[in-house]
Amino acid sequence: MRVLHSLPLPLKYAKPLDKGNQTSVTEFIFMVFSRLVELQALLFAVVLSMYVVSLMGNVLIMAVIKANPSLHTPMYFFLTNLSLLEICYTTSIVPKMLVSLVSENRRISLWGCAMQMYFFTLFGITECCLLAAMAYDRYVAICNPLHYVLVMRKGACAQLAIVSWMVGLSQTSYVFSLTYCGANRINHFFCDIPPLLKLACRDTSMNVLAMYLVALLFITSPFTLILVSYLFIITSVLRMPSAEGKLKAFSTCFSHLIIILLFYGSDIITYLRPKSIYSIESDKLLAPFYTVVTSMLNPIVYSLRNKEVKEALRRALGGMMFPLRG
Repeated sequence: MRVLHSLPLPLKYAKPLDKGNQTSVTEFIFMVFSRLVELQALLFAVVLSMYVVSLMGNVLIMAVIKANPSLHTPMYFFLTNLSLLEICYTTSIVPKMLVSLVSENRRISLWGCAMQMYFFTLFGITECCLLAAMAYDRYVAICNPLHYVLVMRKGACAQLAIVSWMVGLSQTSYVFSLTYCGANRINHFFCDIPPLLKLACRDTSMNVLAMYLVALLFITSPFTLILVSYLFIITSVLRMPSAEGKLKAFSTCFSHLIIILLFYGSDIITYLRPKSIYSIESDKLLAPFYTVVTSMLNPIVYSLRNKEVKEALRRALGGMMFPLRG
């Protein structure tokens, strides 16, 4: 389907503000990938495919873990939370993005934009914290196995998960406390913080500072904790006497770190990059990595490569899939 871009996109305003001729914006218009017009149908197909795979994979993981009492352990408790989080995270962004890619209706109300940003920020910050909790769980399991049952007891796991979800509840209001007037075209495919700040009518320096502080606290800090945890994990793996054990452990750690680097790396570049080198077009290219790609890969890397999960799936599907090796 060829997307038409020649039609004018009217601006919609509400009542005038007190300042001069400025008017208050009541809706925004996404500009999507303006330089890739001919590829938008292909992008739609790719993003839709990844979204469907992500939904199916995460639902499957939750169902398998819930149906198998042997998987009711701290690690799989966190994986269940991660799968639920990925479904919510991608669903807050992708459906509207798909509509924008193949339709002339790229409008979103001010209220709808605020809700999209709220849930995207909530789920994004929660995922940062949850991944850190999962790294801590693996650290305790590998580096302090004798204390694992005591440290990662059910109550402690629930508290870590609740804190991860609650941390994400504190954002968004500071962006929509700004006044938006005049230009209402968001040079992005969803309501992200940096492109919205560019549309504000007044000085946004305090908002930019707040964004940096939030990114440092809820993105960089969990990322640092994860790297430190894996540093200890790798050190412990190196002490293993079995070469096969080392290989399996390194394979798992490497896979986890690739996903973590994709998710945190794209987030850090987007939200902590100096304003002098900020680029909306590069942000739009980076955004799919932390909105769709990692959500699709998480079930594969964290669960479907796991022997216990593959065994549970094999039993559920009658041995038709996921044959065990080794």
